[in-house]
Amino acid sequence: MTLPAVDWAQPWLAPYRSSGGAVEQAARHAGVAAALQAVKPAQAPDFVHQDALPAGQAYEAHIFQTRTVPTRDNLHDLFNGLVWLAFPQTKRRLNELQAAEIARSGVAAVRGPLRDALTLLDENGAVLDAPPALWRALIARDWHTLFVTQRGLWSEARLLLFGHALLEKLVTPRKPITAHVLLTHDASGPAAFDDERMAQALDARQLERKPFVPLPVLGVPGWWGGNEAAAFYADSQVFRPLPGRGIPGA
Repeated sequence: MTLPAVDWAQPWLAPYRSSGGAVEQAARHAGVAAALQAVKPAQAPDFVHQDALPAGQAYEAHIFQTRTVPTRDNLHDLFNGLVWLAFPQTKRRLNELQAAEIARSGVAAVRGPLRDALTLLDENGAVLDAPPALWRALIARDWHTLFVTQRGLWSEARLLLFGHALLEKLVTPRKPITAHVLLTHDASGPAAFDDERMAQALDARQLERKPFVPLPVLGVPGWWGGNEAAAFYADSQVFRPLPGRGIPGA
């Protein structure tokens, strides 16, 4: 099978690097499901070919009922599997919440607010551990403060990209690629990077309110060479102000 090459040296892939390269290479010969299955830890579900998903069956409900993940031979599902390997308890908690909503409301043409938020986190979410000054600037979308005047504070921060669609997009990095950072319960303090703590922190009522803030990930210091110049952040089509406010400093 043919898969686009992945540059595992990119900083945003650090949480997945230990197994990612080997899984990618094995997938070229055996397929993505088999490559993931060969290295999965005991707490992760089994990976099966997409054909195992019955016609008309909801994907999330099938995973919950069978503890197996139908997997296609593409980068999207490769990264989904790698996130399962790295954070099995968090992924399982997301799946439990999705399956419960499907059991309660069925599969409608339009997802409800909780399923919307769960999908957003699963596909495009990120978790940030940063000093309060960076959190305040991020929430205010004060990009100049976040990335220029307080740039030095990023040495004390960590950003975990969790969403597998987000990781897939970054195989071909583009400036507008944006993560949805999950806000902690009080929008301050360290985010939990431990798998068990992340899983326990996922609260359905909180998620229904879509507690996310956008972050153009190539603006993170050290993640993209071009952002060493302050002018990188002057692009208001990417680094957009908070709705209703002008561009800080303009």
